[in-house]
Amino acid sequence: MAVMTIEWRADTVRMIDQRLLPAREVIRTYRDYRGVAEAIRTMVIRGAPAIGVAAAMGVALGIKGTAGAKARKRFETVAKALKATRPTAVNLAWAVDRMGRVLADNTSLDAAELFSRMRTEAIAIYTEDLAANRAMGKFGAELIGDPATVLTHCNAGALATAGYGTALGVVRAARDAGKKIQVFADETRPFLQGSRLTAWELHKDRIPVTVIADNMAATVLSQHKIDCVVVGTDRTAANGDVANKIGTYPLAVMARRHGVPFYVAAPLSSIDLDCPNGAAIPIEERSGRELTEYGGKQIAPKGVRTFNPAFDVTPAELVTAIITERGIAYPPYTESLRALKHKR
Repeated sequence: MAVMTIEWRADTVRMIDQRLLPAREVIRTYRDYRGVAEAIRTMVIRGAPAIGVAAAMGVALGIKGTAGAKARKRFETVAKALKATRPTAVNLAWAVDRMGRVLADNTSLDAAELFSRMRTEAIAIYTEDLAANRAMGKFGAELIGDPATVLTHCNAGALATAGYGTALGVVRAARDAGKKIQVFADETRPFLQGSRLTAWELHKDRIPVTVIADNMAATVLSQHKIDCVVVGTDRTAANGDVANKIGTYPLAVMARRHGVPFYVAAPLSSIDLDCPNGAAIPIEERSGRELTEYGGKQIAPKGVRTFNPAFDVTPAELVTAIITERGIAYPPYTESLRALKHKR
């Protein structure tokens, strides 16, 4: 895509404000870790790989001007603030911990040298994510027919990553391989990442896209309009259970009912081998205002109770295959995911 999700420029972090898309394309600039943390929490930036990159850059900003014991103490504060923003997405904690290891290995450096080293690592996480997305796309494109209609949920595209995308990276790679591809995009209530973001991305890339309401997915599947479902993931457990945007689980159930393959595009950084199964994945619950208000206007009775989990867990038994940058994992996932994580 022509628009960059996130970039490091002149020792600041720049992000496109995804809350305002598709109506306005506004770039926000952050100069300290507190601003980056707030951007993650309020969903200026979203998507597990993207917030992992943002967190790494936030750590680098937070460490700037410190060295030695002061840097270690500052890291504890910065890490706590960043990790608290979006607990389900494992990429965030993974990136923060990786930056912490780099700090631990370089405590003898002075402040300027340490900041340079931390900045280099954050940019490396960014570039590695781009490379992983493209590799994932090539593997995933092999699973897509020609012609093919893909159903997706939420946004797992360039906006959810450093660029190119996970689920939409598979779509892009299939298109770039010469296949005739079109996409049905669930609107993805209540934050509408599908209708606002996925449709915007695909329209910009001239990939045919049809937006449907979430409750229409069963109908299009039953009418044999869909050849496969491809979604992203915020955390995949060791047994292959997948946490993704709320509404993914029923989509997997419906795909199984209608004999449609259900694929998950999962960078290795989002696969948590220390998490045994989906029951152990922390599920973020967001403000009920996302349900009772839209565009600042009340759409539900004031004072009504709400339940707004941001994610659900799809059991591994409903997942046809998991696409990674090192290859495709098939059941049983406990063995295949571990093998890919340790593949060199």
